[in-house]
Amino acid sequence: MEQMNSQYSQTSRPSPLTRWAVLLFVSMAMFGNYYIFDALSPVVDLLQSDLGFTYKQIGWLWSAYNVAAVCILLVGGYIIDRFGTKKAITFFAAVCLAAAALRAATPHFEVMLAGQILLGLGAEPLIVAATATLAKWFRGKELSFAFGLNLSISRLGSASADWSTSFASPLYTNWQDPLWLATAVAGISVTAAILYWITENRVERGNYQLGEADAPDKLDVKSMFSFSASYWYIVALCVVFYATVFPFRSFAIDYFQQAHGLTREAAGLLSSMLPVAAIVATPLFGLWVDRVGKRSLFMAAGSLVMLPLFLMVTYLPPGPMVTIGLPFIGFDQAPLTLFIVMLMLGGVFSLIPAVMWPSVAYIVSEKRLGSAYALMTFCQQIGWAAVPLVVGFLNDKYLAGPSNIDGYIPSMWFYTCLAALGLVFSFKLWQTERGPGSHGLETITTKSQL
Repeated sequence: MEQMNSQYSQTSRPSPLTRWAVLLFVSMAMFGNYYIFDALSPVVDLLQSDLGFTYKQIGWLWSAYNVAAVCILLVGGYIIDRFGTKKAITFFAAVCLAAAALRAATPHFEVMLAGQILLGLGAEPLIVAATATLAKWFRGKELSFAFGLNLSISRLGSASADWSTSFASPLYTNWQDPLWLATAVAGISVTAAILYWITENRVERGNYQLGEADAPDKLDVKSMFSFSASYWYIVALCVVFYATVFPFRSFAIDYFQQAHGLTREAAGLLSSMLPVAAIVATPLFGLWVDRVGKRSLFMAAGSLVMLPLFLMVTYLPPGPMVTIGLPFIGFDQAPLTLFIVMLMLGGVFSLIPAVMWPSVAYIVSEKRLGSAYALMTFCQQIGWAAVPLVVGFLNDKYLAGPSNIDGYIPSMWFYTCLAALGLVFSFKLWQTERGPGSHGLETITTKSQL
């Protein structure tokens, strides 16, 4: 670890202002990326009413994204390592823009499915490239805090997609206009990616140290699977965590409308509480972890908190109606229990990713980071791809809807079982990192790297 970190102690590093500018540009590329993905959630009921889509078809729209990501990620990781993050981020942002336009173009299910496939080919490698960029620019310099800020800005994209039910409510008279809005937002990703490319070009011309001395690995699948046990426990936690939270968010607005009788505006505001909580808390958790370490313990604690949340939504009394919302976005009424649960889930959504992703940079050499993150996201997508199909199947099988609210209970138990698996994997990681095979996840702090 000391040898690995020594290359980051060079005095010829870019200025802090340059590093934070890179963080801003990369995060804005992620902002547009997240908005495009989440823009489908507020129109689930419109896809059903306007186009006659079933829950099963909607589940396929989500899963097609993940299947495409699975097909591209291993190669995408090599592309990132081989051609560099600046080229990769710009290329994949352009792919996302094209995907958003295709998805909004026609009412045909097959065309929309093709748009989701193209989005999966672009969006997930873009996230991997952004993650590798931050690891390159901030390793040894408050890495978890930088990751936290990046995730906060990215999730502002998710929250904005939910808020669009309020600030862009006139668009929701049909399914198509909100998706064209998402296409316009996709332009933010491309613009920010180009600005990052320009910034890194200037830094490279100045011969600053960015930690890129090592040549990238060859695309050797066997060597890609030779990572340590701690890496694989993090990967397993990543799979079940995202396979639980993201599919829940995908169906959340529709669920709040159908099972709890909320308006589209109230359901969008309530769903946005998850990314809003993450926007505020993620960089704070990242800063905290940078200072105190205990990364695997934090991941286990977050997994434990998440375990009962979906059953709380299902079985606890809804409680009194409370006002939720934000200035300049809108305000509406929602049940207190749902509001509390979404804030708690937002806290978990802040803590685990703020610790999990930067932890990989401490246990994998930099020349393999692109491949390590791509492999991690590859595995994540396999689990994530299956869950919307299962949820759609369960909702259709048990006739879930406003006239049969109990039809949503099987899917909530399914989410809970996934959360339980996450607790198991995070506990195993904590055990490993307290033993002789530790990589320092419990002990490395910002102070220890000075």
